[in-house]
Amino acid sequence: MWRSPSSRLLWIMAPLILVCLVVAMMGRTSNTSFSGDWVFSGTYYPWTWPRRPLPPPPQVGGEHDSDRPESLPAAVPPAVGGGKGVDPGLAAYINSTSNTSASPLDLQKEEEEEEAVNDTQAPPQEVRIQKKFSNLQMLEAKLGKARAAIREAIHPNQTYDDHDPDYVPTGPIYWNAKAFHRSYMEMEKQFKVFVYEEGDPPVFHNGPCKSIYAMEGNFIYQMETSPFRTRDPEKAHIFFLPVSVTAIVHYVYDRKSREHWLPMKQTVSDYVGLVAGKYPYWNRSSGADHFMLACHDWGPEISKAVPELFKNSIRALCNANTSEGFRPSKDVSIPEILLPGGTMHGLIGGPSPSRRPILAFFAGGVHGPIRPIVLEHWENKDEDIQVHTYLPKGVSYYGMLRKSKFCICPSGYEVASPRMVEALYTGCVPVLIKDHYVAPFSDVLNWKAFSVEVPVKDIPNLKKILLGISQRQYIRLQRRGALARRHFEVNVPPKRYDVSHMILHSAWLRRLNFRLHGIEDI
Repeated sequence: MWRSPSSRLLWIMAPLILVCLVVAMMGRTSNTSFSGDWVFSGTYYPWTWPRRPLPPPPQVGGEHDSDRPESLPAAVPPAVGGGKGVDPGLAAYINSTSNTSASPLDLQKEEEEEEAVNDTQAPPQEVRIQKKFSNLQMLEAKLGKARAAIREAIHPNQTYDDHDPDYVPTGPIYWNAKAFHRSYMEMEKQFKVFVYEEGDPPVFHNGPCKSIYAMEGNFIYQMETSPFRTRDPEKAHIFFLPVSVTAIVHYVYDRKSREHWLPMKQTVSDYVGLVAGKYPYWNRSSGADHFMLACHDWGPEISKAVPELFKNSIRALCNANTSEGFRPSKDVSIPEILLPGGTMHGLIGGPSPSRRPILAFFAGGVHGPIRPIVLEHWENKDEDIQVHTYLPKGVSYYGMLRKSKFCICPSGYEVASPRMVEALYTGCVPVLIKDHYVAPFSDVLNWKAFSVEVPVKDIPNLKKILLGISQRQYIRLQRRGALARRHFEVNVPPKRYDVSHMILHSAWLRRLNFRLHGIEDI
């Protein structure tokens, strides 16, 4: 059949146009989906994530509707330094600096410059109206400046004033020491936490300070007088819920009730409902800029009492189990620390490697899926691998830690254990045998630099694996562990870079991971 030249051209161009449309749609999809080509990559916990999307705000009327959460568009910055030795935990909020919109501070500066130019020219024909920005807009603009400063510190050739009278992070125990240092300094300059005053002890504003759940009470008490605390919620970057899960279990839990979860969860639900009804901040972000801390094993389950608390809020948990809903992109893994006397007195320090005759040590109860395997293969089987359910009478637990080169840290019923910190305190290299566990502060710390990770399937080969570590390698691991120890020390009052400040820094990182602004923000 004969066709005109125009119809022939149409038959030729139509497939090309279709292909172009498909390619364009694929490109648009990739801009809003997860990408693995991040600035940061990790080898120990290789989790990277796109910017944390915020949930849609509740559809309710009121004067606070203009301050609604909005996630930033996903964007992948160019790779720096080949992606080696970098911090996976910083990736999310570093990427958030790639917003093409100017910040309120930048816009205000531009308007002032434009007015100065107009003063030298003919009088304006109409009066200019200076745009005023809300506290939230100015706060978010300053956070944007912090993101930019941290991004600059990542560049290998970038120089900045890193003078610090106390401590300058350096070495392989950090994914990126410069980025961490700059982030920490930015936190000290501007991070503010509002602690809700509602609630009464013993469940609220209270917690244990001597048991394996000691971090709950210590952190709650320290936040009451912390220099990071602000009494003005309009100046706060984040809002702390001062509830102790351990106290809830102690005072509310009813062993005889079949519905024992109900009253405990109701306690948390009622508290969130109280502060959400009294203040606008929870509803403004659907809880995304709020955080809680729990060291009790039941912390993750009780946090499910409020869906937004579980899904959106920052949960600082000792039981950082990814199979139970822990999300490293928004949640914080904190260490479980046993303080028998309420302080670190007598817990810190140990002999040199040459004075440690025992290759590896573990003592603990038979519970959970991993410990029975350890005990089956090694209890009373080898003089070099000292594994006990119960220590012989008269044998000191801390004395055994100090005599051992490696300290075995297997999971029990839950993934958290004080043994990791006990090992670091006594100069023993931790041996981690855990599934689905995110180690404390692994957004900043490279645990592979000062610990040994052994898969569960390799427990029968434990001695062979540890003997395969040369003396030189061992000394390197132990020395790095001594450096990392400062981040797990409990001080009263807190000191810079100690465990309390590291918890706050992890919360600071998650806050940098998203942005809040109104509909007419910029």
